[in-house]
Amino acid sequence: MIVALSLLGYALVLAVAGPRLLRAASWADRAPRLAIAAWQALTVTILASVALAGLALTFPTVSVSGDLAELLRACVMAIREQYASPGGAAAGATGAVLSLAVLGRTVWCIGAGLAGMTRERARHSRILDIVGHTDGHRGVVVLDSDEPAVYCLPGRRRRTVVTTGALQALDEAQLDAVLAHEHAHLSERHDLVLGLSRALASAFPAVALFRLAAEETARLVELRADDAAAARSGRLTVAGALLAVASGGIAHLSPAVALAAGGSGAAARVRRLIPPNNPLGRARTAAGLFAVAALFALPVLLLGGPAAAAAGHNLCPDANASASSPAP
Repeated sequence: MIVALSLLGYALVLAVAGPRLLRAASWADRAPRLAIAAWQALTVTILASVALAGLALTFPTVSVSGDLAELLRACVMAIREQYASPGGAAAGATGAVLSLAVLGRTVWCIGAGLAGMTRERARHSRILDIVGHTDGHRGVVVLDSDEPAVYCLPGRRRRTVVTTGALQALDEAQLDAVLAHEHAHLSERHDLVLGLSRALASAFPAVALFRLAAEETARLVELRADDAAAARSGRLTVAGALLAVASGGIAHLSPAVALAAGGSGAAARVRRLIPPNNPLGRARTAAGLFAVAALFALPVLLLGGPAAAAAGHNLCPDANASASSPAP
């Protein structure tokens, strides 16, 4: 029971304090990749903590043993002892329902989200086959439209789409910059990152944390792609390209499953690119990675620590007593 309450308390603390710390952190815009990992770790750890709390209620702590037979016997005896009382049986049933509900809802929404994205991508890909034409030199699909727009379509048939309006509005350096932006989305699989955060927001709409994590992740993946493009073409070139493609109304051109260079928040992204580059630094990045790893590790330690500490406890007194008594 103590382990379960500790895990639930840990999840509650993360749900309340985590978003405030991440949104107030000045380093997030300076290290968007690390910030993305932090948001993903925060949401996944909260779900894992709740699911493990249910598991701790369902199955009691048993001693860690190198002998598999002894470990299985201890498990059986400890479970039998817990479920012998009405309180233990009620706690076990509550824990089982909690774990299955959290895991089942999460898996269902992630699967439904991935299936929906796959169908939408396939539909839009068929449209591109009909109305677009391939530019083999640049490796893009060109659409005839006066509005400047550039977006990528992730998935099995990865495509980067450029309108004729964008080709007219961008010079060669700016076009290379936005293509590098889209290539970063595709190579780093930002579609899966966004898919996970949106699926969790859909699975638990009453939890504001997951909705906020989806919003922040959508913003941070654009910052990360901007940085990747700036490393190749320069920050001012990327800023100019964003201004050019953000001027067009791309909402009806790019589908919801696509990632567009001139998406929402383009003005703030341009302002971020104009000042001198101020990266986070290796020491602070390493500290952030350690904090992300600690988020994942603590629930496992909370669950496994009591099991390791109980290694010397006698959980099967009846069996041991019968084994030590002489045979008649």
